[in-house]
Amino acid sequence: MRFDMAALSDAQRYKLMAGTIVPRPIAWVSTLSEDGIGNLAPYSFFNMMGSSPPLVVLGTMRQHDGRLKDTAANILATREFVVHLVSEAMLPAMNATCIDAPAEVDEAALAGLTMEPSQMVAPPSIAGAPARFECRLHDVLDAAPGTVILIGEVVAMEVADAFIDPESLRADPYAMGLIARVTGTGTYTRIAPDLTAERPVWGG
Repeated sequence: MRFDMAALSDAQRYKLMAGTIVPRPIAWVSTLSEDGIGNLAPYSFFNMMGSSPPLVVLGTMRQHDGRLKDTAANILATREFVVHLVSEAMLPAMNATCIDAPAEVDEAALAGLTMEPSQMVAPPSIAGAPARFECRLHDVLDAAPGTVILIGEVVAMEVADAFIDPESLRADPYAMGLIARVTGTGTYTRIAPDLTAERPVWGG
């Protein structure tokens, strides 16, 4: 089937795209409001965009009334955030932070998570997360009417010692037990080393 995206509703476009662009890594994002209230929420519109400078991107959707979600509002106000990767063991806590709680509610406390100070940014980090990226806002693309794209520069990164070789700096995402999003209906998949392919080198 072919689809003219302009002829579809937002819900239809979301269903089609979220059901085919898979798996999507999950950014579990910690922010602070200008008043110092913590917020923690997962986003699967997320990925690495480069290493020079080291950039990550978050795609955030506006509320139905056009208001920014707490994560985007906090990042735009303070220009700092922390992205955590999610292990399968942390899925129940991550899912608890999906709740549409009021801005004055700290989802980390709601989920029973322990937070600890970050190295270089004000928002706290989740204790026990397999990997985290402390970010400062690099750029913003306000793609009206419904999307705000936030590009963050990674200023500090931490990987749990058990999951990285300190000499080669190779991290082991399989040992981390990372999960990713499949479809838009709360379905997740485990990351497993199923397929490999050597990258070809031009010899001409």
